[in-house]
Amino acid sequence: MPSSWSRPAISPETSGLLIARAHDELLAGNEDRRLDDVRPLVTESWRRSMASLVGPEGLPALELASEELEAYRRAHPLAGVMDMVRALLLPGTAEESGVVVAVGDAAGRLLWVEGDRHIRTLTGDMGFVAGANWAEDAVGTSAPGTALTLDRSVQIRGAEHFNRLVQPWSCTAAPVHDPETRRLLGVIDVTGGSEAVTPQAQLLVDATARAIESELLVARLRAQQPPPPRRSAPARAVLRILGRDRAVLEVGGSLLELSARHAEILLLLAVHREGLSAEALSEAVYGHSAVETLRPEMVRLRRALVPLASRLVPASRPYRLLEGLETDAQHVLSLLDRGAHRVALAAYSGPVLPESEAPGVVEVRESVRSALREALIAEAGVDVLLGYADTADACDDEEVLRLCLSMLPPRSPKRAGLVARIERLQRE
Repeated sequence: MPSSWSRPAISPETSGLLIARAHDELLAGNEDRRLDDVRPLVTESWRRSMASLVGPEGLPALELASEELEAYRRAHPLAGVMDMVRALLLPGTAEESGVVVAVGDAAGRLLWVEGDRHIRTLTGDMGFVAGANWAEDAVGTSAPGTALTLDRSVQIRGAEHFNRLVQPWSCTAAPVHDPETRRLLGVIDVTGGSEAVTPQAQLLVDATARAIESELLVARLRAQQPPPPRRSAPARAVLRILGRDRAVLEVGGSLLELSARHAEILLLLAVHREGLSAEALSEAVYGHSAVETLRPEMVRLRRALVPLASRLVPASRPYRLLEGLETDAQHVLSLLDRGAHRVALAAYSGPVLPESEAPGVVEVRESVRSALREALIAEAGVDVLLGYADTADACDDEEVLRLCLSMLPPRSPKRAGLVARIERLQRE
């Protein structure tokens, strides 16, 4: 079945170059006359973005990590209408639809991002991934964030985006409301090329939003009973182990710096969710069976954890965590799985517990490092790959440097530096 997203017959009235120049002048504090040719909806959004101190080239914050995202999606009112969204906006083969469809919550956080695989890979590099905050006061002018701010459907074309990383794309979005209270529930967005901002696209997105509201009302009438009360989730616990030897355990807004040994133990228990016997854990930590050494260390770890997060105190036989513990390394791997290569690289602040010689930690460290390298080599764009080549992990990686060189245009000024680095490696 062919895609519903066909190319528009006409170009936008105002050239992207003129809009981009007006944007640059506004950021520089100049009231340039070109602003008169930019749509008032856009200039007003630009001014709100500046008032919120939004950076013109920043990446959006990833506010929902993988496990937290899954739990939040399951409980969200729009979870039950996702099949309808796919049927209306991604007919036929969704993976080759030519557009990306996103559904977000009322705060602007994207919960589902689906559609054309190639476009998802490209938009992932600017942080357009599930879990990212695309509210207007977070990333500036964009269809989903501005539609939520104005509480109406919005189309944003290319250079009209406040964030320069987003300007290659165009998008149409519409808010979704509770059918009875009219409370804002979220937003649906279609992102792609110029085909995503045609009048037909806006009609289709608006119609989809109204169909969702009708379906929500029908489902509520069928249930004939109020939903069960939602229980507050426990504070999110994250073990930060990248680029540091003394890991930090973050629970809610509280922090606990762990000793090097406690960091190793807690990381291994976080990775091995099924648990480890005393012998297996001691071998992973010490490199040999040292159960008598491990046991008093576990007692000290439990004492350290009780004041901050008693729910993370390890159980025994086998040693295990009764509740999930996220790590910033797992967060990087999740971003790579979602195709958000630029965001993953920004989140990778260094190797896992770099000074640790514990065999189990070394295995985790190499696994994360290898996953990052392989994903970037296979799928990342040249800008992301160049950023990776400047990290300690890849600065002497000749394969990465040669791949960057092959991807750059012939006259790029960056080629000379890469050639010099490759020649130095060959001399050494």
